[in-house]
Amino acid sequence: MTRRLARPRNDRWIAGVCSGLARRFGVSPNIMRLIFVISCLLPGPQFLIYIILWVLLPNE
Repeated sequence: MTRRLARPRNDRWIAGVCSGLARRFGVSPNIMRLIFVISCLLPGPQFLIYIILWVLLPNE
């Protein structure tokens, strides 16, 4: 079974992007959220990428 990249209707904190990515790659949603928060300490377009994924990823 192929895991589709989509934002789940449940297990969301803000938009479900981290949860959707976690399901796709087979890791815990909390681990993915922690990775995102830690990555925000580094310079880069993390928030912009999150917003773009929020818009582009379909709901389940």
